Amino acid sequence: MCRLAALAVILPLLGSAPGPARADEGPSRTTTDNAEYCEALAARLAASPTPVSAAPRELGEEGKRLCASGHVRTGIAKLRRALRASRAEARAE
Repeated sequence: MCRLAALAVILPLLGSAPGPARADEGPSRTTTDNAEYCEALAARLAASPTPVSAAPRELGEEGKRLCASGHVRTGIAKLRRALRASRAEARAE
């Protein structure tokens, strides 16, 4: 009996809780996972002031290749990793 009373109180509250976004509510945020962002990251890597060693350069090339073949999120991840590695090299010098 006590459980039923608790459910009677809780269930109406659950109905008013915010749920996942629905398609009719419109976009909730803008992401940067697109080809233009890939190009911007690749340009930042190419413009880095210090010569990039083999590891960041290979990561950058792989990121550009992934972006070009449609794997944008993975390509962005590789390009970001390449930028971090090149910045770490610059700090070490």
